[in-house]
Amino acid sequence: MEPNQTFNFELVSPEKILASEPAWQVTIPGEEGYFGVRAGHMSLMAAIKPGVVEVIAKEGDAPKKIFIAGGFADVTAANCTILAEQAVNVADLNAATIEQDIANLNDEIKVASDTTQKSILQKKLAMAAAKLDAAKAA
Repeated sequence: MEPNQTFNFELVSPEKILASEPAWQVTIPGEEGYFGVRAGHMSLMAAIKPGVVEVIAKEGDAPKKIFIAGGFADVTAANCTILAEQAVNVADLNAATIEQDIANLNDEIKVASDTTQKSILQKKLAMAAAKLDAAKAA
């Protein structure tokens, strides 16, 4: 494998294809921990937890950061496809808005009457907290 070799990277959410481009390296928040992908990677399928995917187009470039709300990664030697439940560029995240969403969700949890509703709100709260972490790290 030659240095600086790229592979095909695609990030797909239910709304749209967020990225379809060559990449030198992609870092993915897998359920078992973050893992990096480069050209020639062994084939694998992996579950992804909410977090930030970093895409580096060429060695030495700054990474493009994309928050994803979980999903799956399909990796081969020449391709990396991420099927994300939700995806948004980290630069588009607004920490103040997310903090307000967290406050609203906490208020809703306090008045939620049944366990199913509380469980749904807890999942939304965990997702909002992961988004806030991504926004503050940007």
